[in-house]
Amino acid sequence: MGGWRTALRILTSTPAGDGFRMPAEYERHSGCWMLWPERPDNWRDGAKPAQAAFAAVAAAIAQGEPVTVGASAAQFQNARAVCRRRFASLR
Repeated sequence: MGGWRTALRILTSTPAGDGFRMPAEYERHSGCWMLWPERPDNWRDGAKPAQAAFAAVAAAIAQGEPVTVGASAAQFQNARAVCRRRFASLR
């Protein structure tokens, strides 16, 4: 349970103060991270249209750089199946 205490402590610093920053889109970087859309309160039709659009955007980005897609355990298989149809080199 100690981990929860650490996770729930109030941070007094800022990301910038901790050395993090948001780079500009044109800056050199090693890849792109995207998070799979799934919340029914944010997306219509079970997020299916958003997921298809998301996979198309991810595939377009992947033509020029590595893309890492984060998905919940509940959506992992669905995300993999939808992205596999778009990505030739899905791992």
